[in-house]
This record gives sequence, C-alpha cells and structure tokens, in this order.
Amino acid sequence: MHTKADQSDKINIVTLGCSKNVVDSEFLMKQIDANFIGVVHNADSFQYKTVIINTCGFIQDAKQESVDTILRFIRAKEKGLIRHVFVMGCLSERYKKDLEKEIPDVDMYFGANDLPGIIKHLGLNYKENLVGERVLTTPSHYAYMKISEGCDRRCAFCAIPIMRGNHVSTPVEVLKEEAKSLAGSGVRELILIAQDLSWYGMDIYKRQALPELLENLADIKGIEWIRLHYAYPAAFPRDVIRVMKERENICNYLDIPFQHASDNVLQMMRRNHDRKLNYELIEFIRKEIPGITLRTTLMTGHPGEGETEFQELRQFVDEVRFDRLGVFAYSEEEDTWAAEKYDDSVPPEVKKERAAELMQMQQIISKELNMSKINKSIKVLIDGREGDYYIKRSESDSPKVDNEILIPVSLKKLKTGQFYTVKITAAEEFDLYGEVE
Repeated sequence: MHTKADQSDKINIVTLGCSKNVVDSEFLMKQIDANFIGVVHNADSFQYKTVIINTCGFIQDAKQESVDTILRFIRAKEKGLIRHVFVMGCLSERYKKDLEKEIPDVDMYFGANDLPGIIKHLGLNYKENLVGERVLTTPSHYAYMKISEGCDRRCAFCAIPIMRGNHVSTPVEVLKEEAKSLAGSGVRELILIAQDLSWYGMDIYKRQALPELLENLADIKGIEWIRLHYAYPAAFPRDVIRVMKERENICNYLDIPFQHASDNVLQMMRRNHDRKLNYELIEFIRKEIPGITLRTTLMTGHPGEGETEFQELRQFVDEVRFDRLGVFAYSEEEDTWAAEKYDDSVPPEVKKERAAELMQMQQIISKELNMSKINKSIKVLIDGREGDYYIKRSESDSPKVDNEILIPVSLKKLKTGQFYTVKITAAEEFDLYGEVE
C-alpha cells in the first residue's frame, strides 16, 4: 500500500532574474523529480517545507529583490512555517561570504553553476544521464535554450563574467538532442539565449558556429519558430542573416543590445564597437531582411554620458526606430572596470529621467509601427488566456518582453500552443487587437 506524500514534502524552486536562471531552475527541477521528490516552481506560499531561491545579481534592483525574497522566506522559517532555505544563483556566486555573514539563517549557499552540489546536499543522487533534460516552467509550447554559459567580453559596467565565468559553449550535438527532446514534448518555439550568442563555438570549434547551430536546429521536426536573443554587435556573424533568410522557421527577429550610440560612451563602456558600426550593421540586416524585427537594450547614465552624449543616443533612437526597445539606468557594480576606473558622476535622478525620455520616444515609435499593421494578416501563436482575451504573439514578439496581440474570447474558441492567422483590427502603443480569419 502506497501512502500519498504530503504536499509540504515538495521542494519549492523560486526563480528570480533572467531567462538563463529559468533554464537553470528547470534542470534542477528535473534532477529532483528524477529522485522521486515532488517539486514546484515559484509557489508564492509557505506550504512547502523546503525552498531553493535562484537569485539574480546583475543590477542593484535585481540584487535587492533577491535579498528581499531571501529575507521573506527566512522570516517564515523563524515562524516555523518552513524548515529549510537554500540559496543559489548569481547573487550567491558573487556575495556568498557576505551573505553567510549577513543572513546566516540560510541553510546553505551555492554558486551559479553548482547543480551537482545542490543535489548532493539534498541527499539525492545526481543523475548524469539526465544532463540536458529539464522540467519546463514556461507554457509547454515554448522553451528557452541556453546555448552557452559565461562571457569573454569585459564590458566596463557588467559583472556577468565575475558571476558566470568565461564563455563556455554547449556542443551542437548536445543542443540538437535537447531540442529533439523538447520538440517531442510539444515545444514549438525555441528561444536561443546566452550572454553572447555571437561568440557561440569560439571555445570548442575555434570559429563562430551560430550559423551551423541554427541550420541543425532548423532541421528538427516540430520546431516552427527559432528566436535569437542577445547577439553582441561587434564581430556579429553575418552568416546568421543568410541562414535566417533560407530557413522559414527561424524568426525574422534579432535582439542586439547596442547599449549606446556615442563613441565616447561606447569607448568608456569597453564595447569594441562604435556609432558607425551600429548604423552599418543595422543597415546591412534591414537590407538583407526587409521587415525584420530588431530589438535592442540601451543604457543611460554610464560614466562619460554628458548632455551631448545623451543627445547622440536620442538621435540614434529617433533615426533607427527600433521595433522593440528596453532601457535601464546605469548601476555601479563593485569590482567592475567602471566602478574601479570611473566616477559615477551622473546623478540618479538624471539617469532615470533620461531612461524615461527614451521610453517616451519609443512609445510614440511603437504606436506608429503598430498602427501600420492594421488590416494586415499575421501568423500568431496562442500563449494563453487572460480575462476576456486570448494572448497571442507574432514572430515579432518574444514572451514577457514584447508586444501582445489580444483577441476577445467571445469570438472563437482557440487552443493554447496552436498557430492561427489573425487580421489586425486595432493598435495601441504596445498591444495589437485582432480577429482570427
């Protein structure tokens, strides 16, 4: 006779930060599940006696969120609501000694790449045959695929290499098997992520092998969309554009974080590209693939950004008219080049004002671009339902960060994870409305 395990015996994995952390948590969940231990993800309650918090340590706001989350579960532990709190991820990797001193009630701190150590400490068996397998926490029709870890770039403002180490690519054949497994489980969209997609393969193949990887993934039956995130602009492998043109299931979508458009600031950022390269690369991509969706990330308030440099950045946004844009204010990170070499001279309020100004510009640009899509037919993927609307995305939209297409539930019954053709009927700054044809 088998006795059903108490719900509280399950382990709650709480994931903070970026999609790379999501993938790490999914690998951890698979290892726990394979040991016949129940596991849940991001449960916002204290009903589970063990919690593992996967932290982010990238910028100040993310670090504060991680610390606040740890403290929230520690208070629950002090009240006897939970038994064990473990911490992993980037914050733990970077500040382990400080955290052990400041928050000693955490049972154990682990680094960003210590999955076997976590499994062993839990008293479980780490299963080598499961490497590459995971429990999806995203909707079952799409998955993030991390093709490499770490970064060889040494941007002045960035602490990622401190936390994640140097660039390490996952071999093509391993990623192919992972993609086949995901496709077999119903995944229809792969979102390729890394600190730097452009550098994929340099460590193991001595060449930029992203085009080769894309060709292999595009051949996998069942994968209908492949999306590229985080491609560094300097030495961008232009053969990627050829493959994108040749393969229908590679989305005409590219995320390239330019960060700035002033030569002075880019030099101080140690970015290895300049304003001229920015414009030339964008012109090349748009000429080769007219209508491609370009997404970028920009930073305001980096040391060296005076009013002249900011106006250059404004001009860049105005002239390029990115389809998708994210902006964040510079945050000084200890042990980085910028923290050691430069004065953080731009006042916090000015950083935020400049960021808000760029986003106001982008709001106008996005509204105009969206209005141009009215009466056009677009292939979309259903992500789910919220209230009275089905939430859809086109190949121009990545989940969580880009536009959504809304269709009233009353018009037609639709299935999550399925593709439909939608006619756009109305537009707002960051949303579109439509009806299934």
